[in-house]
Amino acid sequence: MYRNAIEGLISWKNNPNKKPLIIEGARQVGKTWLMKEFGKTAYEKTIYINFDSNSRMKDLFSSDLNVERIVLGLELYSDCKITPENTLIIFDEVQEVPRALSSLKYFYENAPEYNIICAGSLLGIALHEGTSFPVGKVDFLNLYPLTFKEYLLAMGNEKYVDLLESGDYSLVTAFKQDLIDLLKQYYFIGGMPEAVKAFSDNKDFREVRDIQKRILNAYEQDFSKHAPAEIVPKIRMIWNSIPSQLAKENKKFIYGMVREGARAKEFENAIMWLSDCGLVHKVSRVTTGRLPLKAYEDMKAFKMYMLDVGLLGCMAGLNAKTLLDGKNLFVEFKGALTEQYVLQQMISEKDLNIYYYTNTGGQCEIDFVVDNGESVVPIEVKAEVNLKAKSLKSYVEKFTPEIAVRTSMADYKNEDWLINLPLYAIGYLNKALLSV
Repeated sequence: MYRNAIEGLISWKNNPNKKPLIIEGARQVGKTWLMKEFGKTAYEKTIYINFDSNSRMKDLFSSDLNVERIVLGLELYSDCKITPENTLIIFDEVQEVPRALSSLKYFYENAPEYNIICAGSLLGIALHEGTSFPVGKVDFLNLYPLTFKEYLLAMGNEKYVDLLESGDYSLVTAFKQDLIDLLKQYYFIGGMPEAVKAFSDNKDFREVRDIQKRILNAYEQDFSKHAPAEIVPKIRMIWNSIPSQLAKENKKFIYGMVREGARAKEFENAIMWLSDCGLVHKVSRVTTGRLPLKAYEDMKAFKMYMLDVGLLGCMAGLNAKTLLDGKNLFVEFKGALTEQYVLQQMISEKDLNIYYYTNTGGQCEIDFVVDNGESVVPIEVKAEVNLKAKSLKSYVEKFTPEIAVRTSMADYKNEDWLINLPLYAIGYLNKALLSV
C-alpha cells in the first residue's frame, strides 16, 4: 500500500541536519505500518520498540538519559547491533514512557547520527499535556487516512492517478464516469488503511462497514480509558453530534445541538481532547479574505469535521445500497460527505491553512478559504453539478482574489476568474492553481 508520507520520510533521512522524527496521527491511520515499511525499504536494519506495557523499556529510561547507555540497552533488548548509518530505531506508543520522549533531546544534541522515529496513538495528547521534550529538538510529520489518490493506487488504478497527474483534463473528462464511480466508493470506504485493504482484497461493503464500526468502537473506548473522567461524557456528546452538525445547511458548530443551553466554556476541553487525538478537524471562520488569514480568525465560530469520510458515513448510518443507487448518495447527507471529503484531501496538502468565510450578516458563505502564504483562494464545494455561485461572485467582487475555485461533479473548466475543478481532482488543487 503506497503512502505519500514515504516521500517525506525519505526527505527526512537524506537531510544531513535531521532531528529525531515524531509522527502524529489518529489511532489506526497506519503509523506503525509506515514506520516498519520505511525501515524495511530504506535501511539495512530496523530496531522496533513498542513501549506499551513494556516494563523493561520503562526501567531502561527511568535512570539517566545517557545516550550510550540507552543504545546499549536497546541493543541488548533487540539482540541487534545498532550502526547509526544503516539502522532505523522506532519508538512506538512512545507516550507510555515520557522519559523516552525526553531522551530525544540528548540524541539530537549528543548523538545526531542516530536515525530515530517515534509515534503513538495518543501522542498528541501527551505532547499537549506538557510531557517533557524540548521544542526545536525534533521534527514532525502528520499522517492522515489515505487520500483519494492513495485509494486509487491501493485499488490498482494507477492509470487514473497518472491521468490526473498529467493535468490533461480533456482526456480526464473522457473517463470521468469511472472516476466518479470510484469517488463514490471512496465516500463509503474512506481512507482508514484496514478498510481500504479489506475492500481491495474482497470487494465486500459489509466487511468494510464492520471494520469501520470496530474502529469507532475503539475510539469510544479510548475516551473512557485515556480522557479525564470529568470530560468523558462531554467528549461523547461532542463526538456523537458531529454528523447532525454537518447535516445542517449552515455547518457552523452549534453547542445547543450538543445539549440544550450548552455553552462553549464547558465543552472546550472536550473539543481540545478530540483535536489532540487527531479525531476531529476544527475549521475556523475568517471575516475577511486577505493575507494572512490567521490574523482574521474568529475563534468562536468554527465547523467541525471528522478525520475520515468513511467513518462519518458509518456514524450517520449510510448504507451500501445508497451508494450503489447512483445519485441517491448525494441526495441524503450530500453536503456533509462532500465537504468532509474535500477537507480531507486538502488537509493532506503541505502548507495550506484552511478556514471558511462568512460576512457579518451571514448572507455570503464560502465553504473553504485557503492561505498558502502567498495568496488566498476561495473554494466553493458543490456535491453535484449545480454551478450557481452567488456567494462566490459576491466574495470575488469584495476581495478580488487572483483566482477562485469551485469543485463539483461538473467537468474541468478554466474561466477568467474561476476554475471548476472536478471533485475527483481536488487533491491536485495546488497543481491546478500553478497551471493558471
